[in-house]
Amino acid sequence: MLVQGLQSQSGPQVVVDAAGLSRFDSAALAVLLEFRRQSLALGKRLSIRGLPDRLRDLATLYGIVDLLTAE
Repeated sequence: MLVQGLQSQSGPQVVVDAAGLSRFDSAALAVLLEFRRQSLALGKRLSIRGLPDRLRDLATLYGIVDLLTAE
């Protein structure tokens, strides 16, 4: 559903608010990475705001935090 919604977004940047995520695992990272990949494929930059500390720590553990937090 995120990818479908991405195509209807105008402008060069898409912002995802992750502050509401309270229960997650590595699958959440996989979804965010796929959304990032799809955004880049459409020429859009992805910005993730409000990434919970625990999810940031998990992304750091997997070595992908820079992919999710780069602006």
